Amino acid sequence: MSFFSTLFYFILVIGILVAVHEFGHFWVARKAGVKVIRFSIGFGHVLWRYQQNPTSTEYVLSLIPLGGYVKMVDEREGEVKAEDLAFSFNRQSLLARTAIVAAGPIFNLVLAVALFWSVLVIGEVGIRPILGQPSAHSFAENAGFSEGDEIISVNNEPTPTWTHAMSTIISTALEGDTDIAINVKNRDEAQTVKTLHVDTAETQNPDALYEKLGFKLFSPTLQPLIGNVLENGAAKLAGLKQGDLIVRANEITVKEWQQWVDIVKTSPNQTLQILVERDGVQSTLTITPNAEGKIGASVKIPENLLKSFQIHYSLSLIDAIPQAFSTTYHYSTSTLKMMGQMFAGKASLENLSGPISIAQYAGQSAEMGLVHFLKFMGLISVSLGVLNLLPIPVLDGGHLFFFALEGLKGSPVSDKIQFFFQKIGIALLGLLMSIAMFMDVGRLFQ
Repeated sequence: MSFFSTLFYFILVIGILVAVHEFGHFWVARKAGVKVIRFSIGFGHVLWRYQQNPTSTEYVLSLIPLGGYVKMVDEREGEVKAEDLAFSFNRQSLLARTAIVAAGPIFNLVLAVALFWSVLVIGEVGIRPILGQPSAHSFAENAGFSEGDEIISVNNEPTPTWTHAMSTIISTALEGDTDIAINVKNRDEAQTVKTLHVDTAETQNPDALYEKLGFKLFSPTLQPLIGNVLENGAAKLAGLKQGDLIVRANEITVKEWQQWVDIVKTSPNQTLQILVERDGVQSTLTITPNAEGKIGASVKIPENLLKSFQIHYSLSLIDAIPQAFSTTYHYSTSTLKMMGQMFAGKASLENLSGPISIAQYAGQSAEMGLVHFLKFMGLISVSLGVLNLLPIPVLDGGHLFFFALEGLKGSPVSDKIQFFFQKIGIALLGLLMSIAMFMDVGRLFQ
């Protein structure tokens, strides 16, 4: 996608998630009787503002969309008028203050449930998780998986599509589960449960883990017909068009698509002389695969064959509710476990994504369609909710931690102690953001 499209979808995602988060604080604060001075989406230069009257809440939209805030009447942040003292945040009960602070991340988790529910009701079309021959010496081969096996569920969670099956297996392994129960159906329709044993030494990096798992999507024998051709790819530059049949490559007769793929993969930056048949006429073209052994073209799949491997998965309005809660819970616990493993040095920092990666994923998911975009937004909403509940000063979880101490000792933690730990929290978040940005920049150059 173009830079501006990616930027637009990134701002859209962050804007919605921040608005929901801050609205949680705002709504509960108003219900608790706290006076809200300002409700702001974004930071920095004010682009738009609205205030009904001088004593009402000011609504603000600012230039930098990476956050927001709700400013309430609070004696700790400045002088408060006598008539507003009763509506001051710091004078509310411990329960009220806890509810106000917790509402932000809770609203993000509720939004995630709503988004996942929408995805389940709308439904999605995916490829059935039918396996090809597993890679040699892989976890899948060691577990006894065979070509033609169709994955039905992973640890009793239904996995109707290939993407769902692989993401569930990988996330389960990254959580530290070394023995994963996978229910499969073979070509004779018989179902068995196979245990996939994952070596924990291989779970630090998702890409390396996927390679070591050795799962491959079943690929039927296809004619070497060109399907979609990417702009600026080697295929486009060579003059290949959709529907072209590859007859020979460097005097080697090409009989099926996988043979053509293997030739291309083993010829990075090497010129190939290919014989192509188009509309019954044969001609010779010259093509040079890129350094990764790719030409920017896909296979043309017969429509009836594609439909036989596709599945439309959706749930009713009622059935989708518990599944949406289950999905949100799964991603919440996965996020916490991954954070813990990274902190303990048991998971790679490559699992960490910053604003650049999030922007790229936002653009890519939007390009793939509404369902993928909603799923992506649900994942980010879960991450935002879980992250803000961590007991780190400055974050909502840090305030909740101080409230817990207040409940135990019977009096508030002193402002001096809170300020000290807030400085530590700011330093930790700054370090985390720096690492995430460093990883993002590194990915840009890969």
